[in-house]
Amino acid sequence: MSTKGLVLVNTGPGKGKTTAALGVAVRALGQGFKVAFLQFIKNQETGESRFLKEYAENHPGRLYYNRLGLGLILGQPSAGDRAQAEAALKAAGELLAGDYDLVVLDEICVAVSLGLIEAQAVAGLITSRPPRLNLILTGRGCPPEIIDLADTVTEMTLVKHAYQAGLPASRGIEF
Repeated sequence: MSTKGLVLVNTGPGKGKTTAALGVAVRALGQGFKVAFLQFIKNQETGESRFLKEYAENHPGRLYYNRLGLGLILGQPSAGDRAQAEAALKAAGELLAGDYDLVVLDEICVAVSLGLIEAQAVAGLITSRPPRLNLILTGRGCPPEIIDLADTVTEMTLVKHAYQAGLPASRGIEF
């Protein structure tokens, strides 16, 4: 078993980036790891946010969860969007300096692709993390400089989606 922490990236236009990260987080918790799960961009309550919040409350010290996004950004990001993303980036740095075994930075790649935070700042988080720390970054549009630093990169590809057939988001499946 390796003692080197891995960097995983889940990116691409398909569904399942956060879901895959959640699966790894559950696996890590099952192995007794301490996990931090920080969401960039997302601000709506979802099934996973309810679960993570409840689990964190009932298992103090095992899971840290926080949602720092302002929501889906259409058009030009506002100063508030940038400030919130910078606060999330600062929080991410603090989590990486903590005693977690796994840190998930959900939708951080979207924050970079929207210009809310710099790719170099995220690259700095990756390269300065403790060597044993596992890190997962998710979101569409992950820049090459982050992909180059990752150990494992998975690109989710959209083949077909229920939205395309006019079906609304399904509770418990998409939120």
